[in-house]
Amino acid sequence: MARISFLLFLFSLLTFQAAEAHSVSHQFSPTTPNMIFMLMDDMGWGDLGVYGHPVKETPNLDKMALEGMLLPDFYSANPLCSPSRAAMLTGRLPIRNGFYTTNAHARNAYTPQDIVGGIPDSEILYPELLQKNGYATMIIGKWHLGQQTHYHPLKHGFDEFFGSTNCHFGPFDGKEQPNMPVYRNATMAGRYYQDFPINHKTGESNLTVEYTQEAIKFINKNAANKKPFFLYWTPDATHTPLFASKDFLGTSQRGLYGDAVKELDYSVGQILDTLKTLGIDKDTLVIFSSDNGGATYAKESGGSNSPFLCGKETTFEGGMREPTIAWWPGTIQPGQVSHQLGSLMDWYSTALDLAGISEPSDRIIDGISLAPLFKKGQETNRTIFYYRGNEMMAVRNGLYKAHYWTWTNSLEEFNEGTDFCPGEVINNVTTHDQVNNTAQPVLFHLGRDPGEKYPIKHNSAEYKNAMDVITPIVDDHHKTMIAGNPQLNYCDKAVMNWAPPGCDKLNDCLPIPPSNKQLCTWVH
Repeated sequence: MARISFLLFLFSLLTFQAAEAHSVSHQFSPTTPNMIFMLMDDMGWGDLGVYGHPVKETPNLDKMALEGMLLPDFYSANPLCSPSRAAMLTGRLPIRNGFYTTNAHARNAYTPQDIVGGIPDSEILYPELLQKNGYATMIIGKWHLGQQTHYHPLKHGFDEFFGSTNCHFGPFDGKEQPNMPVYRNATMAGRYYQDFPINHKTGESNLTVEYTQEAIKFINKNAANKKPFFLYWTPDATHTPLFASKDFLGTSQRGLYGDAVKELDYSVGQILDTLKTLGIDKDTLVIFSSDNGGATYAKESGGSNSPFLCGKETTFEGGMREPTIAWWPGTIQPGQVSHQLGSLMDWYSTALDLAGISEPSDRIIDGISLAPLFKKGQETNRTIFYYRGNEMMAVRNGLYKAHYWTWTNSLEEFNEGTDFCPGEVINNVTTHDQVNNTAQPVLFHLGRDPGEKYPIKHNSAEYKNAMDVITPIVDDHHKTMIAGNPQLNYCDKAVMNWAPPGCDKLNDCLPIPPSNKQLCTWVH
């Protein structure tokens, strides 16, 4: 232990000396920093070496944590991609911003090609406010908040866009479904599989390489212009179908998923090194996180949520606790671990706070600013609400978590081979029916039982004392809840990516079928 402590001290000292050596080249005021938010796709809490993964194939992220702050008690706002991303950019729970469905109770919904809805114009995304206050803004990678033109990133606060409005599913035949477009700003630059290859047999694709090159180009451009910037870097290589470039294929002990993680780790290192080389690292807050837990139903093709229960699609810890790191040399002191309860929604309040911009006063913002934590180490008491569709499933306050509803997935789907909790069966907890526990919530202490295996007895003093605190918080939450107009209720093949903007220049416009708007079916 003494040797490890000495090595940590030595590494921190070297990091501090290196930062001091180029401090004279700072270009922007640290009170209005550049911001880079790195949001991974389906990456699990246990996927990084610094979070305990035994193969330790993430040296750059481990170093990022050593130079910054590890946040092991951090959560998404939903166990599925689209609602989680909407919540992060609006600072509001999906039930408030409309990224949910009322077609069935407590069902996860997202934005497939045929979704009619998307991010509402009434929602104010924090990139919009940063943009209006002089920041250059760019999204690189996956948007997933609606693919119709009025939902595009350039209509919601971004100056530049390179990536896709959808996930990289495919290939499709162009008859039943078109391949997804990849955009350069407002117009398509091509389609997945046709112009941006992903080889399902080998897993080879250069998409992460291209996303990394675009990030470095954006950073260099704005550093040269001495303009503060916000970069939303959101590659999706760890979402099935998995992919990695040729240099990383077959290099991991974890198979193709591990190859993808290794390349993303390398890319993070490249981006951080760029900031250091340009001398703007002390002026740049970088956040690394994931949109939801690892897809355990994908088995070895999914991430690790260890030591937590279940994974993506569920409101157990494995579905919503995310691997999170904050890095801001000179402001965030190196080697810190904070057990601040955090949410992806906090980046809304944090970004605006650091930029000196007031939050909108006409709506409830569910995030909190973490600026006091980063600058002074001040933690804030708060409650985490776990939603699945239109239902509040669970609540965490302190180390206690109360499940008001329990559900994994239907028995029918489970019997067909889709298992959100492989190898984990907890009686009356990992249920295949939606069980209403509202009258007597199932309570866990996440400190001594992070895997949610041992419910606290209902007749114990500990249960009563914990619920005496949680119950009024939940009651107040429900009283003040004003649900937004659900955006994920209707699907229509006519809104698919048949003829995206710019398709005519590429001679790649497809016939649009007649509209047939119907209620979407959500099985999860």
